[in-house]
Amino acid sequence: QVQLVESGGGLVQAGGSLRLSCVASITIFRINAMGWYRQAPGKQRELVAVITRGNSINSADSVKGRFTISRDNAENTVYLQMNSLKPEDTAVYYCNADLIQGGSYYRYWGQGTQVTVSS
Repeated sequence: QVQLVESGGGLVQAGGSLRLSCVASITIFRINAMGWYRQAPGKQRELVAVITRGNSINSADSVKGRFTISRDNAENTVYLQMNSLKPEDTAVYYCNADLIQGGSYYRYWGQGTQVTVSS
């Protein structure tokens, strides 16, 4: 079992910045990939960015050049630095962790943190 605790959401004006943090309850060396997803009202949850244990990164086209995912292994934390925020970035942001253990695949989610960007 992996617990994920997000923080850093809030209200910001368009063009502003926020940094989201996700702290895992286990060493993230054990986690195959960690990522950020978001879900806006009435829309499906979508991938924002993901970083693997080997530091490979994949991100959505809509956030490339504005959002940066990173990890701090010593702090068991993954960050999402969000710059040049737009009103369409408004959503609940969820941290997730994908763990392969004993031949089985596990996916865990945090509780979510609200990001609201005003125009």
